[in-house]
Amino acid sequence: LSKVRAVNLGGWLVVEGWIKPSLFDGIPNGDMLDGTQVQLRSVVLNKYVSAANGGGSNVTVDRDVASTWETFRLWRVSQNEFQLRCLGGQFLTSDSEDGLILATAKEPSSTETFYIERNDGSVHIKLLNGGYVQEHRTSFITASDFDFLSRHGINTVRIPVGWWITKDPYPPSPFIGGSLSALDLAFSWAQSYGLKCIIDLHAAPGSQNGMEHSASRDGSVDWPSPRYISQTLEVIDFLAIRYSFFYHIILNHRNGGFLGLVFCRYGGHPSLLGIELLNEPSAATVPLDVLVSYYMRGYQIVRNHSSTAYVILCQRIGNADPIELFQAGVGLSDVVVDLHYYNLFDPYFASMNSTQNIEFIYKMRAPQLQSLKDTNGPLVFIGEWVNEWDVQNASQYEYQKFGRAQLDVYANANFGWSYWTLKNDRMHWDFKWNIQNKYLLFSGSSLLNSPSFLLLAAFGWGTYLIIMPR
Repeated sequence: LSKVRAVNLGGWLVVEGWIKPSLFDGIPNGDMLDGTQVQLRSVVLNKYVSAANGGGSNVTVDRDVASTWETFRLWRVSQNEFQLRCLGGQFLTSDSEDGLILATAKEPSSTETFYIERNDGSVHIKLLNGGYVQEHRTSFITASDFDFLSRHGINTVRIPVGWWITKDPYPPSPFIGGSLSALDLAFSWAQSYGLKCIIDLHAAPGSQNGMEHSASRDGSVDWPSPRYISQTLEVIDFLAIRYSFFYHIILNHRNGGFLGLVFCRYGGHPSLLGIELLNEPSAATVPLDVLVSYYMRGYQIVRNHSSTAYVILCQRIGNADPIELFQAGVGLSDVVVDLHYYNLFDPYFASMNSTQNIEFIYKMRAPQLQSLKDTNGPLVFIGEWVNEWDVQNASQYEYQKFGRAQLDVYANANFGWSYWTLKNDRMHWDFKWNIQNKYLLFSGSSLLNSPSFLLLAAFGWGTYLIIMPR
């Protein structure tokens, strides 16, 4: 590829409720999902349940006012069973010889599981049906989407996956099986429609940023620990491994047939472009030295299986300068640093009008990109951006100008860019909607300048290539 022009397949294998809220329609007691914060008050004593110091000792019922020690986060287990996590990360447990409830368990199990019964109409808690999630996987992204992308100038898909893909088809609760077979399909569709794939480890064990898309059940960030980092490296090895087997096809009863070689998962797959070792680690909770050490080990694992796959390192989100990864010296070849550019999620953008947003792209983002390219280090990738902002009641023309500014500037990233995301119930986040409704004026005509187009044209369209204007 000359440069990556990609679209993220967000909300597919790593489900994010905000992308498709209807997935969660009809769940009884939807106010008691994973991560819900609850405070418990005794009817008799009129006192709050408290885990003193945030956990680590006995649980008491002696607080007049509820604050952080009296706030617990739910982990939903079944229709009416929950585990409760306190501020310090410990779980409430009944595993006590004297019958006390303690806030001391590091990992939840049966003795850390409690029934929660609500008396308002005897309503019970019910989990989202796993079969419905499976249906989402088979219908949300299909082969027709790859066809659409290939016809509109996109040459790559960035596919977020969760760590539990290695446990498919029976991952641990609360995750649902089927993501591995769906990823296999994505690679097959990509090969059929001439696209490349970037596998993006979006959710690491323990969560690297505490957000929904990193599969944190309650907002905690537990990833920067040796146990979880080791487990994450095993995930990278699983995804990057290149193993093969011979197969023998009998053509008919008179001759032997053909002996072939099949490559699997995914280091030897012709559609693999790169593996992103971790999406959006948090600067507040993931130390740089820990992250760089993980990136170095992850780079070597990918190289053990593939000499050609790009190894992609995502910048830390929050208060971190991306130059830190350009100076880290991770890997010797085909290393990419992924930056995520949004004119959102920061009060700095809240009061900007359309003109100021567009000027920010040209005056701030463009120089930063050029500066990073000038380091002569890793390649630069804008792995997430979107044609959305905090401007209220913006016109179609203003959206077109904003999108054009981003396409102009991000085209200078020497690895390429990837739009977030292909489909979304929020219209301006939806790449398809933007293209079909002409809010983002990106055309497949740019393919005329790519070597892959020239080769295809030479074989398929003959001499027409010679007379086409350049």
